[in-house]
Amino acid sequence: MTSLDVRVGDRVVRAHDSGEQGRAVVLWHHGTPQTGFPIEPVARAARATGVRVLSYGRPGYGGSTRQPGRQVVSAAVDAAAVADAFGVDRFCVVGASGGGSHALGCAAGLGDRVFAAVAFAAPAPWSDAFDWYGGMVAPQALRAGRSGLAAREAVTPEFDPDSFVEADYELLAGPWGEMGRDAQRAGREGGGGEVDDDVAFAGDWGVDFAAVRTPVLLVQGGLDRVVPPDHGRHLAALLPHAELWYRPDDGHVSILRELPEALEWALRHLA
Repeated sequence: MTSLDVRVGDRVVRAHDSGEQGRAVVLWHHGTPQTGFPIEPVARAARATGVRVLSYGRPGYGGSTRQPGRQVVSAAVDAAAVADAFGVDRFCVVGASGGGSHALGCAAGLGDRVFAAVAFAAPAPWSDAFDWYGGMVAPQALRAGRSGLAAREAVTPEFDPDSFVEADYELLAGPWGEMGRDAQRAGREGGGGEVDDDVAFAGDWGVDFAAVRTPVLLVQGGLDRVVPPDHGRHLAALLPHAELWYRPDDGHVSILRELPEALEWALRHLA
């Protein structure tokens, strides 16, 4: 594992490289909140699939300089800088929850450099075309995000245990336990990155969805109480080259059981 600080203008982005050679490179976009350090279940899926993993902390997470007012598409600048720092040209982007939205931002902003994008349980951009908050157990932070400046200084709400279903807790008690521990580490760093994520999700993403030519896989759980199913359906309608895997019995975390299969899907688009 190699970690380094990548300069992006006057900011620092803390980046990580699994160092393993493989069939392709995956740039992992962490959830909200996480540190950006590659957690073991992601590394395990990558080893099983035979890919190399890069990751980084979004601004405000894991040693990366905060960037208030950033848009979802802003992730493309940081992702390109990280890939350049590790000598990588083309890659696929994969993200979970808030990371899924930012993976889509990279697909929009980096063109042919991204050969495929996978988004697990990704919030969709704000729209009045569907009930954007419908089915969310704890939408407070995202509601605050709609008011802009107030949200940037808000205290991030406490996690509501009802946000996860039984299948989520089973996965967190087992193979994806490191995700929960990493989220706790990110929480101890302060809530700046999480607040900025929430503002970005509920604001203008800076993305022209109709122009995205990258193949996109959306993976959505039918029991998700954090990012409800209509978000996945709305994203699928916006993206011209999107495939939606709908899993009716999965929640926000348990959907990640599909990661190995999703990586194989991405590799089929490498050529």
